[in-house]
Amino acid sequence: MMSKIFDHNAKADILIVDDTPANIRLLSVFLEDRGYNVRKAINGNMALTAVKMIPPDLILLDINLPEMNGYEICTRIKSDEQTATVPIIFLSALDDTLDKVKAFQVGGVDYITKPFQLEEVLARVQNQLMIQELQGQLQTRNEELKTALSELQQAQSQLIQQEKMIGLGQLAAGVAHEINNPISFISGNLAPAREYIEDLLDLIHLYQEEYPQPTKAIQNALDNIEFDFLISDLQNLMGSMERGVERIHAVILGLRIFARLGESDIKTVDIHQGLDSTILLLQHRLKQPGERPEIATIVKYGDLPKVTCYASQLNQVFLNLLNNAIDALEIATGHGESAKSSVQSIDSSLEGETSFSLVESPTIWIETETTDCDTVIIRIRDNGIGMSEKTRSRLFEPFFTTKPVGKGTGLGLSTCYQIVVDKHKGKLICNSTRGEGTEFVVEIPIFTTMT
Repeated sequence: MMSKIFDHNAKADILIVDDTPANIRLLSVFLEDRGYNVRKAINGNMALTAVKMIPPDLILLDINLPEMNGYEICTRIKSDEQTATVPIIFLSALDDTLDKVKAFQVGGVDYITKPFQLEEVLARVQNQLMIQELQGQLQTRNEELKTALSELQQAQSQLIQQEKMIGLGQLAAGVAHEINNPISFISGNLAPAREYIEDLLDLIHLYQEEYPQPTKAIQNALDNIEFDFLISDLQNLMGSMERGVERIHAVILGLRIFARLGESDIKTVDIHQGLDSTILLLQHRLKQPGERPEIATIVKYGDLPKVTCYASQLNQVFLNLLNNAIDALEIATGHGESAKSSVQSIDSSLEGETSFSLVESPTIWIETETTDCDTVIIRIRDNGIGMSEKTRSRLFEPFFTTKPVGKGTGLGLSTCYQIVVDKHKGKLICNSTRGEGTEFVVEIPIFTTMT
C-alpha cells in the first residue's frame, strides 16, 4: 500500500488502537496537529472493523486490550490479503524482550515502550510511512519494468516474425521463379514428345509390316532392348513424367498461395485455399515413409464466405499450428524423443511417467464454420499427447518453448497470438487434456480493418 505522506492533496491515515482514553486523546491531538488524519479504536473488534472498511496507512497498536490482545489483532490483519501490507507499530507498557520479539514475529514493524515520548512516536511514524512510500514507488517501478519487458519481448517477436515473413516471401519468390520456368519448358514439351514417340513407334510398326523378316543384327537389337516391353512401359514413363510435372505445378501454386506473392498486405481471400496450400507444403512431414505411421488429415470445411484479412500472416498461423500438431503426433507415435524429453523437463504433469500410450492412427482434424457474430472459426485438432494446464497457461508467452535448445525459438505460438488477436482482433484458444490431444481454435472477423 502506498503511503500518502508526500501526497499534498491527501493526509496519511493513522489508526490508534488503545483502551486508555488519555493515550488516544494525547496521540490524536499531537498527530492531527502534524497534519495526519487520525482514527480511533478502543478494542480489537472495533480495530478490525475499521481496518476492513478503509485500510489505514499505519496502525499504532496497544498489546493489553479487552477481549482480544494486540498480538491476535496483528495476526488477523496480516492474514488478510487486503490489509497485510499495513505497517503496525506496537505501543505498549510491556518492556520484556520476549514481548518485543513476539510483536515482531506476528508482523509488527516497530515497538515503542510506554510511557512514550511524543517526538519519538512522530519520528517512528514518519520513518514507517517513508518506508511504505518507498516500497510503493519500488512496486510501481517493478510493474513498469514488467510492462516494458513484456512490450520489448512482443516487439522483438514481431520484428523476428516480420523478418521471417520477408525471408519466406523472398524464398518463395526465388523458388517459384527458378522452378517454374524449367518446369513450364518440360511441361510444354511433354505433349509433342509423346506425339513424336508415337510417330516413331508407328513408323517402326510399319517397317515390321513391310519387312516381316528382320536381319539377324536387327533381331538381336530388338531382343537386347526388349522392344515389346519398351513399347508398353514407354507409355507409363510418359504418364509418370506428366503427373510429376503436375505435382510440381501444384506445389508452386501452393507456395504462391501460402506466401501471397505480389498481393496487397490485406485482401479478401478464400480461407480454405490457404489451409489447402499449407497442408500441401507439409506433405513431407505428414507422410515420412518408413519412419512412423502416416499422419491422416481429415478436413471438414463449412460454407465460408471470403474473408478480408492479412492472408500471408494468417497462413503463417496455420503453418505453426499444423507443425505443432505434427510434433505432438511424432511423440505420440514413439518418435521425436528429444522433443519428448524437453516436454518432460518443463511439464510437471509428466513427472514420474516413463512412457506414453502410443497412438496407432495419428490424425489431424481441420474444421471451419461461421458464427452469428460475423466471424469464422478454424479448428485444428490432433490426437497427440496433449498437455498439462501448467504448460497450456504459458503457451502464448514470448520465447516459451517445450522443445530442446536449438530446436525452437518459442516464438511460434506467441506470433500466432499476435497475428490473430492483435492484428485481426480475433481469438486464439487452446483446449487440451493430457493423453487426449490438443485443439486450437482460431476465430477472426469476416472483415478485418487495417491497423
